[in-house]
Amino acid sequence: MTGRTFLITGASKGIGRALSQRLTDSGHHVVGVARGQDPEFPGTLVSIDLNDSKASAEAFADLAQRYSFDGVVNNVGLVRLHRVGEIELNDVEDMIRVNVHPTIQSVQAVLPTLKAKGWGRIVNITSLVTIGVAQRSGYAAAKAAVASLTRTWAIELAEAGITVNAVAPGPVETELFRQNTPVGSEAEARFLSMIPMRRLGKPEEISAAIAFLLSEEAGFITGQTLFVDGGGSIGRTAI
Repeated sequence: MTGRTFLITGASKGIGRALSQRLTDSGHHVVGVARGQDPEFPGTLVSIDLNDSKASAEAFADLAQRYSFDGVVNNVGLVRLHRVGEIELNDVEDMIRVNVHPTIQSVQAVLPTLKAKGWGRIVNITSLVTIGVAQRSGYAAAKAAVASLTRTWAIELAEAGITVNAVAPGPVETELFRQNTPVGSEAEARFLSMIPMRRLGKPEEISAAIAFLLSEEAGFITGQTLFVDGGGSIGRTAI
């Protein structure tokens, strides 16, 4: 498969950046969305504040008019930590807005093009935390909502030739992960205790799984969540 055009949110760092590079190296055109700029981005990078739902809806609609998309990867994420009893509803609203709203907006913007082509790939990035991780109540709730959207859309779009899947990474060495999980911290030790491989994932490992779900060969896979987590979703011990 060559010459496809993919929209990727959260494209300038971590998993999104690694995926953008992989797809570009494979001959595809990537239109990335991020808040900042990156003069070395392997594709077209567009600055959009996905925390502003009105502005992002307008921006996605504009991109859908300018590019003939074949798929979208919803990778943007926002994490804030709380223990139950200390959960701030304003933070939960922020996490829902950033994790869920752009997922819906991007798909609805590109959907007419995908339906017209009779071919499309949608991959939503969820998280291992949806199966239960301390202090991630709001983030897990937001990503669980994205997982539910994935299954619903897969049913609705299957006959249109559009697959909808999710990738759920475990702890990955990215800037977003390190914001709340410093090297050598108790939080890092807790995460590593959950992972049978006892290591963090690499952005390139997650991007490889996403790229497969975007491929022609993955055409009979839809409505699935692929955990790429070093075994964290199959069993763990707590410390």
